[in-house]
Amino acid sequence: MPDRPTPEDETSADTPHGELSIRTVAMPADANPAGDIFGGWLLSQMDVAGGIIAHRIALGRAATIAVDAMKFHQPVFVGDILCCYAAVARIGRTSIAVRVEAWAERRNSTVRVKVTEGTFTYVAIDEQRQPRALPGRGG
Repeated sequence: MPDRPTPEDETSADTPHGELSIRTVAMPADANPAGDIFGGWLLSQMDVAGGIIAHRIALGRAATIAVDAMKFHQPVFVGDILCCYAAVARIGRTSIAVRVEAWAERRNSTVRVKVTEGTFTYVAIDEQRQPRALPGRGG
């Protein structure tokens, strides 16, 4: 079995949901000795992608308070282009839940595969780092 899945192994009829929030290249410093990208690096990229959406809605600072339902489907390798797509899942009085999908464009290939997905929850905060109402949500 090859170290990396072949394009035939990674075909997917799915297309990304949400808007493209960030794109970045997985670098050697982001990998373990086997060449797979650390899950923590991937999680942090997804948090940034979701945070961009949350900041836009909050019109200011929003802090991550939860990460739910993470599921890793495929590994990410050095040289892959990681694309994070984000869409609002729900909005509360102070919080915003954002669904984030991470897709990898495989290096030297046209193959694109969903590698992980999850829901990130952010809360709008004020200058004292206390929760504040979202614009148009009262308080």
